[in-house]
Amino acid sequence: MYRPVVVIIVAASALQQAACFAPSSVPTLLPKTSAPSSCTSTAPSAVGRSARAMPPRMAADDKITLAGGLEVSKVGIGAWSWGDSLFWGYDKNMEEDAYLAYKTTREAGINLIDTAEVYGGVGNDWGLSEKLCGKFDKRYQDEEKGEGAVIASKFAVIPPRFTRDAVVSAVKKSNERLGVSCMDLYQLHWPGFIIDAALWDGLADAADMGLVKSVGVSNYSAKRLREAHKALAARGVPLATNQVQYSLLHRNIERNGVKEACEDLGVNILAYSPLAQGLLTGRYSSTNLPKGPRANIMKGRFSELDPLLVGLKEVGEAHGEKSRSQVALNWLIAKGTIPIPGARNAAQAGENAGAMGWELSGEEVEKLDALSLKLEPFPGMPLAAM
Repeated sequence: MYRPVVVIIVAASALQQAACFAPSSVPTLLPKTSAPSSCTSTAPSAVGRSARAMPPRMAADDKITLAGGLEVSKVGIGAWSWGDSLFWGYDKNMEEDAYLAYKTTREAGINLIDTAEVYGGVGNDWGLSEKLCGKFDKRYQDEEKGEGAVIASKFAVIPPRFTRDAVVSAVKKSNERLGVSCMDLYQLHWPGFIIDAALWDGLADAADMGLVKSVGVSNYSAKRLREAHKALAARGVPLATNQVQYSLLHRNIERNGVKEACEDLGVNILAYSPLAQGLLTGRYSSTNLPKGPRANIMKGRFSELDPLLVGLKEVGEAHGEKSRSQVALNWLIAKGTIPIPGARNAAQAGENAGAMGWELSGEEVEKLDALSLKLEPFPGMPLAAM
């Protein structure tokens, strides 16, 4: 996502995909409709989210209640790689691996799945990740008799969608792709700046119409977050989340007031890129770079990372051979946030889940704090600082 050549995850990815739209394929504005009576699945033969409710598979203290009432696991999963060919090289042959990642995630007790309309291909593949998330959720309920997930998606602020009606229209399209009439959590993917007020009204309109249960934002500065919270509160709509980049290699929100603002307002932080695109996993090296744009992000970083990677390994060994990834995710839990790592297969999903059910000590958190502060920050989303 990051550096001029790789600012892809949200802004550049969305804008590149938007540029590929023919004018007729840009989502059109739909008239407002009356609120549905309940949040139920609209996919053919789909089972309603509440129809197969099962007891939670995790302890009560492994769940967090967001503003507005949604209960989510302490770790979520980011679905960017499911369907995204531009950054992650997804193709249709990877669908079964992606489903097994979803299934493993759900079986481990993780119920929060984060996607976005920009996560996918271009043109007709716009929203492919949403389609896959809806498909996986239905399959899991049908085959495993499991409970439906808490699925979150995001609105892309791209031309010409600069009005409150555009937000309502987009959430309807996202709900259709997900196979639901009411989404669990709908977020603005990045700020709209001079049109922010219209977008906040759009979120509130969607909530009033019963199209979404909860609303959130993403990549918001402290000042913008406080303004959004105030505007939504005036409409009687709680602001549940601010999804921002946060990891041991990107701690800007601790210094720019975002983390403090979220804590003051009762807004939960969803931490994206919690493993710094894989840098914190220990899987890669200067001679073993990942394919695609991530190689440009990681190149030249490994020698300075060694002390932190060693520290992660030492802490993990003290907790029964936890992996570096699990320690890095648990550090984010200790910071009071909800990390949403990606998972392209069942093994990665299982490793993510291993970050729950145990806690770092205060001394271990301080040790990792000190090691990470010495490092050059991982590149971030430019709009998040505005």
